[in-house]
Amino acid sequence: MTRTLRPALVLFALFTLLTGIVYPLALTAIGQALFQHAADGSPIVRDGRVVGSALIGQSFTRDDYFWGRPSAAGGGYDARASGGSNLGPTSHVLADRVRAEAARYGVAAKDIPVDLLTTSGSGLDPHISPAAARFQAQRVAGARRVPIEAVRRLIEAHTELPIAGILGEARVNVLELNLALDELPAHEGAS
Repeated sequence: MTRTLRPALVLFALFTLLTGIVYPLALTAIGQALFQHAADGSPIVRDGRVVGSALIGQSFTRDDYFWGRPSAAGGGYDARASGGSNLGPTSHVLADRVRAEAARYGVAAKDIPVDLLTTSGSGLDPHISPAAARFQAQRVAGARRVPIEAVRRLIEAHTELPIAGILGEARVNVLELNLALDELPAHEGAS
């Protein structure tokens, strides 16, 4: 029995060491060496302080900021509770959620870009469509007392185009757009 038990225990210890320690450390080292920003979670830093991640949305509720997609992750944008709601088109819960989001904007749901009413698959999406950003531009410009054209220029400047012109959709990172809003000069005038 020791003839078969000893090699099994040695192999168990060896593969535990390789797959549990060596492999994760090697991948971490490669990630840090080649893709440090992404490996660290794509942090967005302002004034030497991390204010968020380019990969995880945040909840903005003030009228002077753009609002992102609703979140289905925990209490809202909780990366530990990532996941979609899995609610289908006949779900009363989904219909109630869409009505509540539409009420937040004060217009009929049919007039609001769909990404402002529904959650993403992960519940953490930091992006909205350019149409969703333009939909909110008047509210944001009015609340900030800046010309609507200044806000529209920011939207265009922060619109990320599809990769190679074909992969993905055009999108706007809400946190980066809101940080750019905070840098607008206060003297730009009333809208």
